[in-house]
This record gives sequence, C-alpha cells and structure tokens, in this order.
Amino acid sequence: MILHDLEQRIAAGERLTRDEARWIYAAAPTLWLGEMADFVRRRKHADGIVTYIIDRNVNYTNVCVARCNFCAFYRPVGHAEGYVLGFDEIFRKIDETIAVGGVQLLLQGGHNPDLPIDWYEDLFRAIKERYPSFKLHALSPPEVLHIARSSRLPVLEVIQRLIAAGLDSVPGGGAEILVDRVRKLLNCYNKASADEWLDVMRHAHGSGLRTTATMMYGTVETMDERLEHLERLRALQDETGGFTAFIAWSYQPEHTQHGGNEATGIEYLRTLAVARLVLDNFDNLQASWVTQGGKVGQLSLAFGANDMGSVMIEENVVRAAGASYCMDEAEIVRNIEDAGFVPKRRNMHYELLGDPAYRELSVPRTRELATARAAGDTSVPVELVNYPARSVAGKRVRSQSNPSA
Repeated sequence: MILHDLEQRIAAGERLTRDEARWIYAAAPTLWLGEMADFVRRRKHADGIVTYIIDRNVNYTNVCVARCNFCAFYRPVGHAEGYVLGFDEIFRKIDETIAVGGVQLLLQGGHNPDLPIDWYEDLFRAIKERYPSFKLHALSPPEVLHIARSSRLPVLEVIQRLIAAGLDSVPGGGAEILVDRVRKLLNCYNKASADEWLDVMRHAHGSGLRTTATMMYGTVETMDERLEHLERLRALQDETGGFTAFIAWSYQPEHTQHGGNEATGIEYLRTLAVARLVLDNFDNLQASWVTQGGKVGQLSLAFGANDMGSVMIEENVVRAAGASYCMDEAEIVRNIEDAGFVPKRRNMHYELLGDPAYRELSVPRTRELATARAAGDTSVPVELVNYPARSVAGKRVRSQSNPSA
C-alpha cells in the first residue's frame, strides 16, 4: 500500500478497512503511525487540552471463581488471603479521595459467590446517602453477568436495579480480547463470551449509562484478532454511541499462571495509534501510564491519546502482576505540560471540571499507590452476616461471625 493514499483517506475522515488497518499495524513506520494518530487527535481535540480524572480504583474483593490464567490478583474461595472490604473501609477510601479533589470511585472486584445482588445495592445506596454527588463508576460487564447468573436474573434487570441503587457508569474491564478463541485460551470465556460482554454494554447504554471500553493485548491473540476486537467496539459504538473512551494496556505476565513476556513500549505506541485510526467514532483515548510508566504515558500524547486517565490513588490488580508505577496529580500535570498541552480535570463523561486541584488544595505528594488493605489484615466486615453465602467457606465465615445464625 502507498502511505500517501492512506494519508488522504485518513485526512478525508474515511473509515479504514480491515486490510488497510492490518497493513499499517504490521508495516507502517512507527513515526508515520504517530503522525497520523496525532492528526486525528488534533482534529477531534483542537484546543490543546489533555484531560485526566481524580478517582480511586478500589477492588472490593479479590475472591473470584473465574480463575483467568492471566490474572495474578484473584484468590480462590476460602483462600487465607481472600478479602471483602467493609462498607466503613470503602467510606474511608472515599473520604481520602474527596480530600485530594476526587470525584469518583472506580469499583471493581472478583466474582465472589458470597456477595449477592443485595450486597451491591446496599453498598451503593449507603455511598449515595453519605456522598450524594460522588460518582460510582462500577462493575465491569463480567461482574454484572456474574451477579445476574448468581441471582438468576436477566442482565437488564440487574443493571436497572443497580442504577436505582446509585450506579452512574460502567468501566470497560474484562474485555481482554473480544474473540472467543482467545477467551477460551485465557480461561475467561466462561466469565463472559465476547457477545456477552458486548451485550452487557448494549444494555447499559440502552439504560442511559455511559461506559468505557478496553483491550488487554499481548497474550495469545493474533494481529487480526486485535483488529477484530477494535472493529466490534466500533460497531457497537455505531449502534449506541455509549462509549466515552477507549483504553489499551499490555498484558502483565509476572506472577500469573499464563506467564510469558510483556509487549514492548513501541508495540504499545503502535497499538494505541492504530486504535485511534480504527476507532474513528471514539472521541477519547486514554494513555495507560499504569502499565507503561510515566514517560511512555507522556509519549502516548503524540500517538493518539488525549487523556492521561486516572490519578488512581489506589491500584491492586496490575501491581499483583509486577507493575508498580505511580503518578500523583502533580506528576500527571507535569507530564502533560512538558508535552506542550494544557491539563484539565474531567469527570467520566469528559466534562471539564477545572484546573489542577493540587494547586488549590493542600495535597501531600504521593510516591506509591495505596492498596486495598494493609498486609496481614484478615478482618471480616461486620455487615457480611446480613447476606446469605453460597460457598462452604463463606457459610463458615458467616456462622463464625454470627454464632446464632
């Protein structure tokens, strides 16, 4: 293919075909890819603003029955290191988030068989009662599907009940690669097939929720399967318009059953640029500094990204697989400004909230992201006794907490 012809098609806003996307992914010079992705970014975001959000990534439980072989975070039911956060623990994390200018909780966790839908509803209501304007960006599609299966309820009813309890938006986790051949090899097909993941998002969009979309690459997928993933997201966005942003990150192999090697930073930048060119109906692409580090995250702004993602405050999943990058708001802002852009805080809907909060608040510097719990903390939340358990281990814990039960 001739680069000049592709440049003209991209400049005209024409949609790339699979063959064209495959060719540029495999053969186009990296510099050219960056230039084309940056051209599209500037066309969509001509104001020179790069956004970010201050929120906290809280994993409410690490107990999970899915057993994905690429995950180093989960613990099986009954494991000594398994935990469920108590409501008061989550409230404390929200208080800490608000204190540094945070506006949202990114709440995700394992597929814990001992947490019924009532637990989620009660948690969401309790959060909204205490923090009415604080946003709940919660429960990836596989989690929603797990709740539906364990509750024997339709997915749409689960979503509507969670919205009534306080759910504001849905994160795009659990997508991995939206091709069932890959999902079966990664042992994540049973938690959600590609169609099921997309269908949860379709129901969420139809119920008025906005969501994000993700891709974890670098395991067993082919280049064509990465492109199929992007095309399926693009098709659903054509249908619903419900995605606010796309985030790609590389598989983190350390401490996982699957093992292997992590993709390079160059491959990340090429993948990001191709995503910007293929996902022509997505306005926002986030830089994945949490897997790539601050400098590659900064370079992402020249390869199609217009957003630096989240300050995060806390992270557990990627850390469990060996990545431990940390950037507080001041560091994120410095990277944005050093790249020649204007930093602005946003919410999940990409509405601008203002200038950096740390320049107005007294915020201590953060050198390391927080974790769900301190090492060795095996405490059991008092409220768990109010919810029936399904597993033998869960029933034992409930009976120990409430001998009269």
